[in-house]
Amino acid sequence: MNEKVKTAGHPKGLYVLFATEMWERFNFYGMRALLILFMTKALLFDDHFSSNLYGSYIGFIYLSPLLGGYIADRFWGNKRSILVGGLVMAIGELILFFCGSVYASSPGLSQVLFYSGLGFMIAGNGFFKPNISSLVGQLYPDGDNRKDAAYTIFYMGINVGGMVGPLICGLVGQTGNPADFRWAFLVGCVAMLLSLVIQKLFHDKYVKSPDGNILGLTPGATPVVIDPLTGIEHKLVKKPSAIWLNPAYIAIGTLLFAAVMIGAMYLDTKWSYLFYLLSASFLFILILIFSDKNLTAHEKQRIWVMVIIAVFVIFFWGAYEQTGASLVFFADRQTNLNLWPGYTMPSSYFQSFNSAFIIILAPILAWIWLKMGKKQPSTPAKMGLGLILLASGYFWIAYGVKDIQANVQVSMIWLTGMYLLHTLGELCLSPIGLSLFNKLSPLRFASLLMAVWFLGNAGGNKLAGVLSSLYPSAGKTTSFLGYQISNLYEFFMLFVIMAGIAGIILLLLSNRLKKMMSLIEE
Repeated sequence: MNEKVKTAGHPKGLYVLFATEMWERFNFYGMRALLILFMTKALLFDDHFSSNLYGSYIGFIYLSPLLGGYIADRFWGNKRSILVGGLVMAIGELILFFCGSVYASSPGLSQVLFYSGLGFMIAGNGFFKPNISSLVGQLYPDGDNRKDAAYTIFYMGINVGGMVGPLICGLVGQTGNPADFRWAFLVGCVAMLLSLVIQKLFHDKYVKSPDGNILGLTPGATPVVIDPLTGIEHKLVKKPSAIWLNPAYIAIGTLLFAAVMIGAMYLDTKWSYLFYLLSASFLFILILIFSDKNLTAHEKQRIWVMVIIAVFVIFFWGAYEQTGASLVFFADRQTNLNLWPGYTMPSSYFQSFNSAFIIILAPILAWIWLKMGKKQPSTPAKMGLGLILLASGYFWIAYGVKDIQANVQVSMIWLTGMYLLHTLGELCLSPIGLSLFNKLSPLRFASLLMAVWFLGNAGGNKLAGVLSSLYPSAGKTTSFLGYQISNLYEFFMLFVIMAGIAGIILLLLSNRLKKMMSLIEE
């Protein structure tokens, strides 16, 4: 590769993907900012039920890309999957708009529409999410030094959407009148359609490989691929049958997937089986991987590192994802939102803070790691630090509400400081954790081990809903593993204890884990 290719500006396809992802994240985070408020204020679900339903929804959001990514790789290709997924999400938002329009006059119909809208959102996300990010790296030749910068630019697109979405959706939806929540869903639908228009108009023209070929088309037969670590050959992947590309079959299959997600989420609110499903899937994948007699000792060590990291990820997201659940209750009910006389900030605006802090802090943290060079902490140590920062954020807000009566509102400085610390924690754990899985995975098990990462995320998000249901609203007392919760201080200290202990244990294990993955990070 010549130096000119390495140092040239980024291909225009990167900015097409940036804009496509930005509007999709606008849609997702804008809708999420108001979701639990819509459940409690319009549909009149109680806090406990709303929290558990929220956890089920976000848990399935992280599971659906496993199937969507597989279908894209084997049958549809990235481009078709993105279009289908985006369209399904837009339909989901439109269903939620109608749900918000009839909840007062037809409560029974509104609940059917609500579950249907969420099911369509989950199914659409499954096709959209894993495919667009995978295209970014394909824009560049192997070894191109612009690739890391490209992912940074793309990551900024995610957070621009995540920052602006809650602001706009909160502005039109959180007016004090529950009937106006529907406008937030409609805005999300429009944003998703904008994403699709950009992708449809510019994909073929600009989203191309370094050789000039359009990326993400229907997969054809692939040659034998040799795992560089073991020398083991992959089987030939055959070209998919035309039946899989028939628009009628695509529509039927997508609707069936959405129906399964609707039913799965509804059943989880009745019997709470998702944890058992995730645990069984986790064990099944591990048995499948370790039953391979060709695994070397070094590969086994690296896989065990990933398994251990995935377990700690559950505790991180279980605490972090209170953002869309219990922290919404706290922001809406017990935070003073008066910025100046005559203006009260919508509580949903707080869900823009994390993305705003990421845009500000990500370059600073990257510069710090670069300056530290070889002296920087190992990846497991950074992730342990992320858990400690998460616990510190909850300790900050626990201190702010200590000895405060249930009917007293506190300054927004407590939530703001907490989100600042949580963002630093996320930057220490989330992006480098995903990168670690990519580095450590043996090539032939890359998809299965990425499933382990997603299962950890899904389990953490479901745990977030369960823990949010312990929120001491209306002065009620709840209990978790013998720990009594009767006020906000005790509630937030639960996360201090959980994340803090997990972070300390991971820090203590970090040297051992570093040795186990020494072939990667030495």
